[in-house]
Amino acid sequence: MNFYISDPHFGHENIIRLCQRPFSSVEEMDRQMIDNWNTRVGSEDTVYILGDMMFRNKASASSYLEKLNGKKHLIVGNHDRTWMPQCPMDKYFESVDNLLYISDCGRQIVMCHYPMMSWPHMERGSYMVYGHIHNSTGQPFWQLIKENPYMLNAGADVNSYMPVTFEEMAAFNQAFKAER
Repeated sequence: MNFYISDPHFGHENIIRLCQRPFSSVEEMDRQMIDNWNTRVGSEDTVYILGDMMFRNKASASSYLEKLNGKKHLIVGNHDRTWMPQCPMDKYFESVDNLLYISDCGRQIVMCHYPMMSWPHMERGSYMVYGHIHNSTGQPFWQLIKENPYMLNAGADVNSYMPVTFEEMAAFNQAFKAER
């Protein structure tokens, strides 16, 4: 099964305040998000991580990655380049890309850490799955994202702090967009 997540920000204490995450400490956040991940993802499942896996983490990247189930594919985010050089990437990731195209149950999906206003085959119903903006709706382009059912935010802050299936991500996004 395929799962998607963006911006978990493991180890990043300030993200709790910045995104109003429901955790009292970075230790609680990390523990809960690792538990959420491993409850849903098995060793043979595929997880697409759309960037910002961790940031300002005191523990090593390897100490997080070795705890997480699944075959992991990283789409690089703006904060990943800080921890990637100290991590044996080929040990933990099946692939590392800036942009990735896949098919999931017949749906064509373009994945990038950043939301794109135009992407390959959008006129034929392909999806843009992105991260980076967390649960923020203050950007001038939010209205375009909100009105486009083919743009899906894989961010942990929108998807209950866990990797989600495509169908779950679509449902979480629909609810999030309806609230805003």
